[in-house]
Amino acid sequence: MTRITNARVAGATFLAYIAAGITDMSLRARAIAGSDIASKLSSIVQHGDPLRYSVLLGMVQAFCALVLAVTLYAITRDQDRELAALGMVCRVVEGVLGSLAVPGTLALLWLANTTGAGAPDPAAAHTLAAYLMRGSMAFPATFFAVGSTLFAWLLLRGRMIPAVLAWIGVFASVLLVICLPLQLAGFLHGPLTQLVWLPMFFFEVPLALWFLVKGVAPQARAEG
Repeated sequence: MTRITNARVAGATFLAYIAAGITDMSLRARAIAGSDIASKLSSIVQHGDPLRYSVLLGMVQAFCALVLAVTLYAITRDQDRELAALGMVCRVVEGVLGSLAVPGTLALLWLANTTGAGAPDPAAAHTLAAYLMRGSMAFPATFFAVGSTLFAWLLLRGRMIPAVLAWIGVFASVLLVICLPLQLAGFLHGPLTQLVWLPMFFFEVPLALWFLVKGVAPQARAEG
């Protein structure tokens, strides 16, 4: 595909990824509601369909990550092939790790809806459910942040998008590279874990629209 086609595919994929992610979080919050594990499992029994839709949205997000890995690599590889390749690998790892959440969601559905002789011991079921509900998005998101940093830097260096937008992307990505490992290790928690994503939102939505409408400018010659 041409660079302009890759840009437009990437733009549409960015928007699909964001829409799927926001919808997925909303559905999971509705399906897994409660103050303790028992009430959350009971909520899953009553609201199983939203969690099943979450499974489908999880697959959509995984494939979006893979599409972005390939298209962003195609757009930026002539600027620096090695950095673009590393960015692509990070986004592929993000997609693969993200897809591993799907079996966990299916396991939650099974735990909540299995009764009778085939049901696991309640204590064991609650322990497993607590593990599956622990929320480990920060781990795959760290690979996303590193890949996003590399691609944003290459877009900036190649002058392929407006400089202001590219700098927002670099800042938003580096912020996540710093904060997500801290969240994963337990040093960062509370509302801050959500607020650190706002700059990325204000980067990716305009970037997606720019790609769809304008595509990418001819890149500046790479040094060396």
